[in-house]
Amino acid sequence: MSKTTAQESKEIYTVFKQNIDKYFDEVEKTTPQYLQSITNLQQEYTAAWKNAIESVISLQQEFATKAGINTNVPAVVVKLINDTTEEMIKARTVQNKVVLAAIDTTKQNVKTFNDNAKAFAELNENILQSWISACTPTRN
Repeated sequence: MSKTTAQESKEIYTVFKQNIDKYFDEVEKTTPQYLQSITNLQQEYTAAWKNAIESVISLQQEFATKAGINTNVPAVVVKLINDTTEEMIKARTVQNKVVLAAIDTTKQNVKTFNDNAKAFAELNENILQSWISACTPTRN
């Protein structure tokens, strides 16, 4: 049998394997770029959201000051605002925990699928070998 390089092979499964490897090499190279881009987008979105809210508050405060509107509120309103903020923070914390748990569970499910796919492939290989052995005449 002559040695052929991977590039010279015309055997279909070798060609498939080469191309699958090439494809997933590219996927693995670009995944960190996607992650960084999404992180950057999320940071920009958060900064824009915060800036918009702060701008609205500043504009309203300036208007109230120039219009001579009394902006003092009863202590019960301050408490309500503070309590609402605390509850929003708690809700976001719970949301983050749920999302992270869902991501971890999904990761574990993909890992389990991957492990089972390997086992299933080995089982199929054993079955195939058994069929080939049963159909191949033995030579004495």
